[in-house]
Amino acid sequence: MSDQLLLAQLSSEREHVLQVVDGLTEAEMSQSLVPSGWTITSLLNHLAFDDEMFWISAVLSGDSEAIAALHDGWASRPMTGAEAVEIYRRQIRRSNRILAEVDLDDPPRWWPPASEFAAPPMRAGREVVFRVLLETSTHAGHLDIVRELIDGHQHLVVN
Repeated sequence: MSDQLLLAQLSSEREHVLQVVDGLTEAEMSQSLVPSGWTITSLLNHLAFDDEMFWISAVLSGDSEAIAALHDGWASRPMTGAEAVEIYRRQIRRSNRILAEVDLDDPPRWWPPASEFAAPPMRAGREVVFRVLLETSTHAGHLDIVRELIDGHQHLVVN
């Protein structure tokens, strides 16, 4: 897969996430419909902080501000659904600026200490983008299911 196609697919999955949550009320964004207890707001925080900020801003670009701000997105401070959407959009814009400048053949510029993240370092930036694509796609599917439980809306219907 070319880098251009990889980045286009990532963009498409991010847009999928945003389309699924569009039009939901604050009560729907903060309601948990799954046994683990996550809400749409908490899932958006996970995507913003644990995927966009961690993988792209910190790992891929080595941005010291992002590294200093890292935290568990699932445990972010309480906020509204609208705030979570805006934070996710902001992190996407930041990631896109980084992705426009990096060479995906180069290795990531930062890797967390093994005491905090036991996985072996990735060899190329492309691996980082694949990881974010996988996470975003997986969680877009989770959001599809939750949205259907909320109001019957289906993102993609294949008969």
